[in-house]
Amino acid sequence: MISLPKNIYVIMGVSGCGKSTIGRMLADTLCLPFFDGDDYHPEKNIQKMSKGEPLNDEDRYSWLQALNTLAIAHRNEGGVIACSALKESYRNILERGLAPTPVWVYLEGSYESILRRLTQRSDHFMPSGLLRSQFDILEPPKNAIRVSIELEPSQIIKEILKKIPK
Repeated sequence: MISLPKNIYVIMGVSGCGKSTIGRMLADTLCLPFFDGDDYHPEKNIQKMSKGEPLNDEDRYSWLQALNTLAIAHRNEGGVIACSALKESYRNILERGLAPTPVWVYLEGSYESILRRLTQRSDHFMPSGLLRSQFDILEPPKNAIRVSIELEPSQIIKEILKKIPK
């Protein structure tokens, strides 16, 4: 177990960058609960994405609010949330009323490397055809721990741990 201040950690990036895998590993390392943002999408969002239709800001709003409520409920004991958080405005919704602000962890990768990953997975509702729409709206965060997805998962965790504010 690593001893760090209890906080909310948000693992963010486009679909297929490894948010769930890295989020679970980080939560285990820090002995915190893990929450996969995909589990909080309303059914209409999942149906829309399953049909290959990208979500718009209106579709995402109630989902982001639900994740914000979840983060606030766990702010005292901490937690790790995997959420795309593609735009600055989405991150603002996620951290509204949350103190201290979450530790943002941005998993960076090229379109090509993430597309390769997406085409190899079959257990997710998000089709690889929607990846371009995510990159099109992506606003990389200014205040985040940035880690390349080209590293092995254990190396990604080591990089995150080195960069977490103490």
